[in-house]
Amino acid sequence: MCIAALLLSSCSGETDPELPVPITTTPVTSTQPPVAAPTPAELNANLARAFDAGIPAADKITLVQGAAADPQLIDQVVAAAKANKAVVEVVDVTDLGDGSVVATVAMRLDGQPTPESVMNFVAEDGVWKLSQDSACGIVSVAGLTSPACG
Repeated sequence: MCIAALLLSSCSGETDPELPVPITTTPVTSTQPPVAAPTPAELNANLARAFDAGIPAADKITLVQGAAADPQLIDQVVAAAKANKAVVEVVDVTDLGDGSVVATVAMRLDGQPTPESVMNFVAEDGVWKLSQDSACGIVSVAGLTSPACG
């Protein structure tokens, strides 16, 4: 199973002419003021924390949209990445202006580079989270399930 394929397959919707793949946006509905778009370094720090096996899933709920419906969703995403020996690095961020961003990522699967792909992130309650669509795409392609991925 290929995380790169899953990242590409988890994106659907409109096509941005500047990006080589379709993107999905999940509008933010919050009374909070808009959050500035994250930098690649900030998203990489969030991903490193999310993939840290030493941090309990309950402490990672704020990192994935929809994880409150299934606190183990983050563990499913981590298991999928670990099974594929995936190393993900955010290299660019495109602010969509609606409380969501598309992050261009460089990946290595089992030590081999893959074509660049994208992950979607959304701002909720002042925190940038991996979008539920992206998380569920990863879980689905890995053959796993989650109640958050109806």
